Amino acid sequence: MITLYGFGPAPGLPDYSPFVVKTMLLLKFAGLDYVVDTGGFRRAPKGKLPYIFDDGDIVADSTFIRWHIEKTRAFDFDAGLTPEQRAIGWAVEKMCEDHLLWTLVAARWLDDDNFKAGVGRVFASIPAFVRPFVVGMVRRDIGKRMLAHGMGRHKPDEIGRLGAKDVEALSVLLGDKPWLFGDQPCGADASAFAMLLLLFDPASRCATRDAALAKPNLVAFRDRVLAAYFPGVAAA
Repeated sequence: MITLYGFGPAPGLPDYSPFVVKTMLLLKFAGLDYVVDTGGFRRAPKGKLPYIFDDGDIVADSTFIRWHIEKTRAFDFDAGLTPEQRAIGWAVEKMCEDHLLWTLVAARWLDDDNFKAGVGRVFASIPAFVRPFVVGMVRRDIGKRMLAHGMGRHKPDEIGRLGAKDVEALSVLLGDKPWLFGDQPCGADASAFAMLLLLFDPASRCATRDAALAKPNLVAFRDRVLAAYFPGVAAA
């Protein structure tokens, strides 16, 4: 049995982290059973979640977890795709995880109202007398990382315009298909779903969220995947 280390569920979300949600969906695609442990953050080998424990192996980062599954289970998440589609799928993953993600980070972590309604709840278990210090330190660190990435140097309306381009690209690529490349899911679908699910969360209110809500096929994609793979989670 695989142990997946995550942050824990929230209303409308299997987990607070899109990368944990992505990993959950990859495990489901591969037909692998897993249990979730929410107490492993302090032991995270790369200082972040997710990571897994699988038959003595500890594997950190959702992409390396995917490759571990493919290697140890002889499972190809992109089976049936052409080389060109595989390349496009990788590009979609990186757009979602290295660009669209940062518009989501800005909304969830730097907007005070969104923070209180969403990821701020993760800190509820921290003793009250030190909680403001820890929260402030974490949010400042995230702000610094956003600046280093470059997204944090833009104004909110500029971030919204950048995020809208990602959303438009996903909507055009998905079209009226069940999955990004047809009738069967691939690895990129897990990344796209996870990012969209967190983006649609009411605690992610921002211009990029508005752009995504205006794309009926993306909303339907979220609802379809959520119902099929996370039936106990009601869409927010």
